[in-house]
Amino acid sequence: MKKGAFTFVLHSHLPYCRKAGRWPHGEEWLHEGILETYLPLLNALYDLKEEGCPFKLTIGITPVLTEQLADPLILKHFQVFIEDKIERACDDVDRFRKQEESHLVYLAGFYRELYEELHDSFENRFQADIISAFKKLQDEGCIEILTSAATHAYLPLVEHDSSIYGQLRTGVESYKRHFGHPPRAIWLPECGYRPAFYTSKSQKIYQPGIEQFLADVGIGLFFSETHMVEGGEPVGKATGAVIGPYSNIPKRYLVPKAEYTEPTMKTTYLPYWVQSGKEPTISVAVLGRNNRTGMQVWSADWGYPGDFDYREFHKKDGVSVLQYWRVTGAKLDLGLKDCYHPDWAAYKVQEHASHYAGLVSDLLNDFYQKNSRFGIIIAAYDTELFGHWWFEGVSWIKEVLRQLAASDTVELTTASGFIERHPPEDVLSLKEGSWGQAGTHFTWLNADTEWLWPLIHEAELKMERLAARYPTASSGMTRILNQAARELLLLQSSDWPFLITTGQAKEYAASRFQEHLRRFHEMADIALSGKAAKSALSLCQSYYELDNVFPDIDYRSFTSREGKG
Repeated sequence: MKKGAFTFVLHSHLPYCRKAGRWPHGEEWLHEGILETYLPLLNALYDLKEEGCPFKLTIGITPVLTEQLADPLILKHFQVFIEDKIERACDDVDRFRKQEESHLVYLAGFYRELYEELHDSFENRFQADIISAFKKLQDEGCIEILTSAATHAYLPLVEHDSSIYGQLRTGVESYKRHFGHPPRAIWLPECGYRPAFYTSKSQKIYQPGIEQFLADVGIGLFFSETHMVEGGEPVGKATGAVIGPYSNIPKRYLVPKAEYTEPTMKTTYLPYWVQSGKEPTISVAVLGRNNRTGMQVWSADWGYPGDFDYREFHKKDGVSVLQYWRVTGAKLDLGLKDCYHPDWAAYKVQEHASHYAGLVSDLLNDFYQKNSRFGIIIAAYDTELFGHWWFEGVSWIKEVLRQLAASDTVELTTASGFIERHPPEDVLSLKEGSWGQAGTHFTWLNADTEWLWPLIHEAELKMERLAARYPTASSGMTRILNQAARELLLLQSSDWPFLITTGQAKEYAASRFQEHLRRFHEMADIALSGKAAKSALSLCQSYYELDNVFPDIDYRSFTSREGKG
C-alpha cells in the first residue's frame, strides 16, 4: 500500500553569459553545466525510460538558462568545448603512459570514453537539442518542468511591482515558446518570498504578496524553504524591515488576512493554499522542502557527496585540468589526496541510493502512521550539484528513482501531479524569507551589495515611466523599448549580488551589472528623446545581438501596478 509520495525538485540555473567571455568566467559555466550535469541527467532519464521504469521527476529550468541552452551559438561553442575535453583526456593517456603511471592511464582513458559517449549522446541521441530532449520527457509524462522569474531576479528585494510582474510574465512567455504550453508551477529564485504589505501606515500603499503575481500569470504552485512552512509568522504581525542588519527599503506592514484560520499542523509533508493579502480567494499552493532528506545531500559533515571514495572536486591536474583524485579523508590537504577509483565510487552509489530510498520510505510511513495522511517529500536541490560538484550524483539520482519506482510504499510523482490528486486542505500564511543564509535576504543585500539596489530600483521606475509614455509605439520605438526591458531584466539577475557576496567572481559580476545598467539607460534615454533614429536602431540591434534572450519580450509588461488599498 502506498503511504506517501516523493519527488526530486531539481533547480537548474546558471548566469546569463552568452558572448560574455570564456574561462574562468563566462560561457564555460554553461559548457560545464551541459557536459557534467544536463547531458548525464538526460542520459540517465532516457535510460530509465527505455528500461520501462515508471519514474517521475520535477525539474526547474530557469527561463534565462532555457534561452541559452537553446541558443545555436552556445551549442556551437559547446561542441568545441567537449572536443577539447576529449583531446585533453587523450593527451593525458599518452603523458601518463610515458610516466608509467598505470592507474592514471586508466583514469584518463575512463574520461576519454565518458566524454566520447556524452559527445555521441549530444549529437545523436538528442540531436544537439537539449531543451527539446527535456520537452519530450515532459510531453510523455515522465517529468514536470518548472519555470522561474525570467533572469532569476531576487523578487523580495525588487521595489516596484511592475518588475515582479515583468519578470514572471516574461518567464512564462519564454516557457510557452520553448515547451508548448503554460507552466503549472514555479521555482521562485532562491525560494525568496514576500507577503503582502502596506508601505506605510498613513498612505497604505498596498503591495500584494508573491502569490498574487503567480495567480495573475496562471501559476498554481511554488516551493519554500522548510522554516517558512513550519515556523510561519503569526497572523497580523509586521515583519519589520528586511531581515538582517542592512536595509534600504521601507518598513513593511502586513495586511490583515481575510477569513483566515491558522492550520493546526504546519509540515512540509502537506501542501497549503497561501494567503497573505486582502483577497479571500485562494488559488496558489506551496510545498516546503523536506529538511531530513535534504541533509543527506547538503550536509558538509555527513552528506553523501563527502564520502571518501567519491571524486574530489577541488584538486585538478596542472596540465589538463581533469580530476584524478578522490575525497580520501575529511578536511585532508589536497596534496595528500589518493587516486580516484570509479568502481569504488560505483559501489558507494548503490549503497547510498539504497539508504536514501529506505529513508524516504521510513519517513513517509512514519508520517502516515502518526497522522493518517498521505504526505509528500519534496527533495529540493540545485541540479548542478549533481555531476558537476558531486561527480557521481547523477548516477545516484538514477538509482534512487529506479528503487523508489519499485517501492510498495512510495509513489513517485511530479509536484503539480500531487497537488492535482491531493489538493491542499488548509491555508497558510508564510513568513518572508529565502533558502539563503539564515533564511534571510542577507546573501543578496549586505554591505558589499547594498550599492546595487538603489540603481536597480531607479531603473525599475524609469521603465515604468517609459511604459506609461508609450502605451503604443511605432515598430522602431518598440524595438528600443523592448531592448531596454531586456537589459532591465538582465541587470536585475540575482547572480550579480550573489557572486559579489560569495567572492567567487566579484569584479566580473560588478562589471556585468554595470554594463547591463549602462545599456539600459542608453536605450531608455533614446526612448525618452522620442527619436528612434537609424543610428539608435543600429545600436539597439547590436545590443540585441549580444543579449538576444526573450525575443518576444513586451515592454508593456512593466506598466506600473502599485495602487492604494
